[in-house]
Amino acid sequence: MKAEEFASFDGLGLAELVRGRHVSPSELLDAAVSQVEARNPELNAVVTKLYDHARSAIAAGLPDGPFTGVPYLLKDLGAHVSGAVTSFGTTLFKDFVVDHDSEITARLRRAGLVIFGKTNTPEMGLAASTEPRLFGPTRNPWKPSHSSGGSSGGSAAAVAAGMVPMAHATDGGGSIRIPASCCGLFGLKPTRARNPMGPDAGEGWGGASVGHAVTRTVRDSAALLDATSGPDIGDPYWAPPPARPFLEEVGRDPGRLRIAITTRPWNGQPVDAECAEAAVAAARLCERLGHHVDEATPDVDARALGDATLVIISANIRATLEARAAALGRELKPGDVERLTWARAVDGHTARAADYARSIGVVHRIGRVVARFFTRYDILLSPTMCQPPFPLGVLDLMTDDVERYTKAILGSIGFTSLFNSSGNPAMSVPLAWSRSGLPIGVQFAAPFGDEAMLFRLGAQLERAQPWSERRPPARN
Repeated sequence: MKAEEFASFDGLGLAELVRGRHVSPSELLDAAVSQVEARNPELNAVVTKLYDHARSAIAAGLPDGPFTGVPYLLKDLGAHVSGAVTSFGTTLFKDFVVDHDSEITARLRRAGLVIFGKTNTPEMGLAASTEPRLFGPTRNPWKPSHSSGGSSGGSAAAVAAGMVPMAHATDGGGSIRIPASCCGLFGLKPTRARNPMGPDAGEGWGGASVGHAVTRTVRDSAALLDATSGPDIGDPYWAPPPARPFLEEVGRDPGRLRIAITTRPWNGQPVDAECAEAAVAAARLCERLGHHVDEATPDVDARALGDATLVIISANIRATLEARAAALGRELKPGDVERLTWARAVDGHTARAADYARSIGVVHRIGRVVARFFTRYDILLSPTMCQPPFPLGVLDLMTDDVERYTKAILGSIGFTSLFNSSGNPAMSVPLAWSRSGLPIGVQFAAPFGDEAMLFRLGAQLERAQPWSERRPPARN
């Protein structure tokens, strides 16, 4: 299969070719490897190549699943592969090898996917751009001088460049939706605990983080979530089960939705006119599709939430780094991590247990505010980001310009992070483009547990304004 043909199919489309015996899993893997070898030297999206691992899996026989034979990439954070390094984008973990698959990895394998590599991530998933000291920056396929987003920027760049039709991603503050926005992809953050994090964790960042994927099509996202979602043995809690398979929601009439729109982020950051215009244009599209749109937003104490989130994330980062240093038989040192990662580790060391408990309380109270808002509205529409993709270097965790970094990170997560705190599902949909040729995503959030509504609306938007055929230019 030629590279151009491979890149024209989504994951379900490739799986259908395998089922019809028009192409073999080995041929698909060869096409994906060819795409990686051609595009990765410029983009730096794939940081670990597991080609032999993938060929062995095919030779052993693949399970019969919805994606049998389709090549797949895992983010180098949030999903272990037995015998392979999980680096978390940091030198402290550069030799960290586990002896088991994560449950999410096992479920992806049972779906028939062929895992053949791992993608770049900022150190510990902390930044909204993927520029780790360990591997170097991932570049945006649409404009290589700019960021592909973070923390799932390697996966997003790989999908946008046609290396794979979809790739694993995680989201603790916007890390699926931000890269999807930066790279012109569909990115859905599921409901809290929709996908398992075991057996190594019960939750991430106090329940803020959840794993899923970035995809080119809505139906791939739905089918993937069908394959991976549901509780694992020993999970501390899980999302409410869906009424029917998520894939069945794709193409189903969403009805006339009550949609609220806001172009003001809860943290008060300025919003670029192009991002605001993208949200307003999406609202007009929704009205043409028959939905009712009002201006409204939850009344959130953004300062209290920001302070609480900082304590929760910093405490989790510190605990993870200390555990790794202890496993290496030494004390944790500032030089073990990047400059701003160490700042968070210091915050995590100085915060008290009572601070953590109070912070969890703040998050839960704000979650109730958001839940009450969704008794009046079905959807909350906003820009995904306050700004189009930043140039590389602005969100580098080694930067000396902390003020610029802080403004950029707050501008990246101003619309996204609320739904990590509340646990609601939210999707970034690639509905707009900047005048400089960079993608701009629009975010749609739904009530807790209602990914179904997002898949129905997402598919409707995809039919009205198709995006999956648009490709970044290949550069030699």
